[in-house]
Amino acid sequence: MTCIQCNQESKYKCPVCRQPYCSVFCYKEHKKIPCTPPPSSPKPPTTNDKVIEYDYPTEDTVPIEKLKLLEQSADVKICLENPHVREILELLDKSPYPAKLMKEYMQEPIFTEFVDACLAVVQPPDSNDD
Repeated sequence: MTCIQCNQESKYKCPVCRQPYCSVFCYKEHKKIPCTPPPSSPKPPTTNDKVIEYDYPTEDTVPIEKLKLLEQSADVKICLENPHVREILELLDKSPYPAKLMKEYMQEPIFTEFVDACLAVVQPPDSNDD
């Protein structure tokens, strides 16, 4: 994507109109003229009557449809039966520095088994974009 202000490669999107921009300067220039949200797309997926959508999706964001497949995965369910895995996930969720903890927990075989089961669902080997 290219920046709407300077046509350089962009990494960010305006939270209102979703147009790409590359820097704070270009964002500020863009905001000088009020923007509007893009036309609404089909209704996003829901869970328990709550609308689920990402505020700031990136190219690495896993589509919600794929995440919903985790609920159906027998391997993921088996991993989640382990109280130690559930405890790790709760600690990660509450941590102000989850990346640091994740690095530590990736040394534990039971947690890496859980991670591998999740990845097998959201990023199957045959759909790898490498």
